[in-house]
Amino acid sequence: MISQGSKLPNATLAQLIADGMKEHTVTELFANKKVILFALPGAFTPTCSAAHLPGYITLADEFQAKGVDFIACVSVNDAFVMKAWGDSQNAEHIMMLADGDASFTKALGLEMETGSFGGVRSQRYAMLIENGVVTTLNVEAPKAFEVSNAETMLAVL
Repeated sequence: MISQGSKLPNATLAQLIADGMKEHTVTELFANKKVILFALPGAFTPTCSAAHLPGYITLADEFQAKGVDFIACVSVNDAFVMKAWGDSQNAEHIMMLADGDASFTKALGLEMETGSFGGVRSQRYAMLIENGVVTTLNVEAPKAFEVSNAETMLAVL
């Protein structure tokens, strides 16, 4: 599993934007930036929709005021689902990223097998990334939502 002080592994993440599909390499996306990246098991799922994403939406301005260049949400879903979920949550200030084949999640060592729920998904976590290096990593215990929420991450800045 990735740890604090580690450089992010390179992978490609997808984002559906107005002009169509945009693919981001992790190395380029996080270079020379201060970013909050949070991940969750699935778009439109209960805790993710009721608490995790909404917390970052609500506090987006406060993260920006503390020098965060952008906030990104990643899930093992496709870019169409991530865009639809972001639109339904009014997440215009959150970069909604798809890890469709779970390659980024697996490279981090933060995957989990959910069986018939959805197969390989991401564990719930949040990290502060500075110039491609993980400076804070908060991984949730199974079925927990205590350390990856927006309030906890805002407090580390």
